[in-house]
Amino acid sequence: MGLLSEGNPLSWEETKKLADHVREHGINQFINLYHRLKDRQGDILKWGDEVEYIIVKFDDDKQVARVALNAKDLLAKLNEKELADPNGVKSLWRPEYGAYMIEGTPGKPFGGLMAHFNLVEANMRYRREEVTELLASDECVMSITNFPRLGAPNFTYPLHQPRPEDPTSSARSLYFPDEAIFPGHPRFKTLTRNIRMRRGEKVSIKLKVFKDVNTKLPVEGAPAGEPDVVLLDAMGFGMGCCCLQLTFQACNITEARRLYDQLAPLCPIMLALTAASPIYRGYLTESDCRWNVISSSVDCRTEEERGLAPLADQKFRIAKSRYDSIDSYLSPEGAKYNDVKLTYDETVYKRLIEGGIDHLLAQHIAHLFIRDTVSLFSEKVHQNDNEDTDHFENIQSTNWQTMRFKPPPPNSSIGWRVEFRPCEAQISDFENAAIVCFVVLLTRVILSYQLNFLTPISKVDENMQTAQKRDACRKEKFWFRKSSKSTEQRAAKAQLNGAANGTATGTATGTDTLINGSAKLNGHGNGLDHGMANGLNGKANGTHQQNGGDSDHTDTDDDENELFQLLSINEIFNGKPDVFPGLVPLIRSYLQSMEVDTDTHCTIEQYLRFIQKRAAGELMTTATWMREQVLNHPDYKRDSVVTERINYDLLKCIQSIQEGKHIEPALLGQGNHSKTKDFIPPALQKQLAKNGCCEEK
Repeated sequence: MGLLSEGNPLSWEETKKLADHVREHGINQFINLYHRLKDRQGDILKWGDEVEYIIVKFDDDKQVARVALNAKDLLAKLNEKELADPNGVKSLWRPEYGAYMIEGTPGKPFGGLMAHFNLVEANMRYRREEVTELLASDECVMSITNFPRLGAPNFTYPLHQPRPEDPTSSARSLYFPDEAIFPGHPRFKTLTRNIRMRRGEKVSIKLKVFKDVNTKLPVEGAPAGEPDVVLLDAMGFGMGCCCLQLTFQACNITEARRLYDQLAPLCPIMLALTAASPIYRGYLTESDCRWNVISSSVDCRTEEERGLAPLADQKFRIAKSRYDSIDSYLSPEGAKYNDVKLTYDETVYKRLIEGGIDHLLAQHIAHLFIRDTVSLFSEKVHQNDNEDTDHFENIQSTNWQTMRFKPPPPNSSIGWRVEFRPCEAQISDFENAAIVCFVVLLTRVILSYQLNFLTPISKVDENMQTAQKRDACRKEKFWFRKSSKSTEQRAAKAQLNGAANGTATGTATGTDTLINGSAKLNGHGNGLDHGMANGLNGKANGTHQQNGGDSDHTDTDDDENELFQLLSINEIFNGKPDVFPGLVPLIRSYLQSMEVDTDTHCTIEQYLRFIQKRAAGELMTTATWMREQVLNHPDYKRDSVVTERINYDLLKCIQSIQEGKHIEPALLGQGNHSKTKDFIPPALQKQLAKNGCCEEK
């Protein structure tokens, strides 16, 4: 959920008066941090996932399922291990927006060994078991993106009712009671209140209802003149959803900027593949994903900023919510694809340029800083800009975009990072692990093969909307970059090099060492073509250009017409002859140049097959499967309504799937049995220690 500062929250009026103070000092803090750390080099690959969960309480007698508002007490128990032994825990737990939500991450980041891919699913399973041990027998922890009846009558346990007329209520919602907001930290209710007050009205989230033969119009609560709209009116409808996120540490700032750019066009593609939320407030809708729901749920733009009234009190018209897809690329090769006019604060931009920040990064930060702070604590108002970064993070962490470019924290061993944020949470640990490992492998392939996925921002924006349509994974097409001859040549050369050498080839800073048959991934480009940029946008001799300077990375087909085509998800993942080889075949090609232990190879292969089948439409997305469960339920009246009984049966089925008691062929085929392990084998651990790598506890 971002920065969790401790202290006493200021009122909106107090916060509003300090907006320029936070902005000014936040920029100073970024400039100081940048100059301290811009030349930082040689950080190894580290990465980790974040899975968000919902706690569900079942009443088997009444056949009702509700969200259990016990996250605060649950977190107190889960955090006991971390408090006792911060460096020895296998998992870390943090609060999320909902009083029924928790977020789990690995106790330590995974690293640069192929064998680390075999730890992910086991760690996710451990997290789920760890929570389950603390739950009552009628409770269940679920990695579902959205509770289907969130906002429907009596959806919480204990029961609480909304208080839309209560002036002390943070949300003032017709459907979402304040008690469903996490009570253990003031940030969450403060954000809810301040976003509503800054906007000048409650947020308005509008979803088209799925029209079945008996669907009653207008939908209950539909706005005037919009009878087919399911209206959601609170931050909790978006921030109360769960997702699956990944963070990668890059070897330097240049690589981080390149990864940010190359992964951005893949965000809508992965959103479509992981679609998992077709039901809101107890109605089937025409949307399969949470993205626009969350975007609208924190949309604090005023009428002036939304273009509904002439500019008077505000500085800018702002095209998007503060939660949305990225608006500009950061690397030099991405600059020409910034085809959407970027709104940014000229004063902030000028200050950044004067402070030695290059144009692309300066306009990115100045764009983030058109937003006001919406949560400020009295203890954090006055800071030392040479040491603190809270004002910068205040704005940075409340720009929730598909990708996030993350500077190193001050006085930390952590390097430059990028966060990949679009994916929806999947039902099983197997699915979540498959998505995580796929995306991490893709980053290695991008850097090793010098792949270029850059797509005009306007087309990425279009893809984001397409991705959320009903059954987009099977039915829609997405703008995607054709592969270039140079890309194919690099991939072929890399494969030949790998076969000839028997190992992954040298990096810009050394050579990939093989540890007992398990290749290290810290190649950051693997030096597969020593005339190329080694994945670092630097020179082949290991020196690196910084601060957004020109890159050696080029695409020989850039001057050809029709660089971009509309491709299906199947074609993007599995390939289309003479257009694009496919993401999965590219990963398989990369893996052929790496030595991988047998168990890890088996696990990765299971994941890749699963992703291939889902992309091909042989397996359903979670969203499509959930729709089918509702449409085929004996109690369904073909009226778009997901009743309490249907909701109960759906969630009971999901519980059986995640516990491995029920095989669901439409979702997972005939079952998947990876070779995931809790630990790296002892022999590998010894070699890790010998090579100066951290052991995975």
